[in-house]
Amino acid sequence: MDRYEIIIYWSDDDQAFVADVPELPGCVAHGSTHEEALGNAKEAMRLWIESARADGQPVPAPKGQRLIFA
Repeated sequence: MDRYEIIIYWSDDDQAFVADVPELPGCVAHGSTHEEALGNAKEAMRLWIESARADGQPVPAPKGQRLIFA
């Protein structure tokens, strides 16, 4: 799970750091700090993968090009 790319950026609209996991469509989290956004993203990734497997949906293999881009 730690091999998926995570992109963290500041959102003025949300007044929070947003952590996007582009390889898992719709997997996005946020937090008031960079660290909180990252922790929330890891939990969101775990739930995304768990839900996909429970629904019999494929889980994309991580591309492994970048681990964290922040």
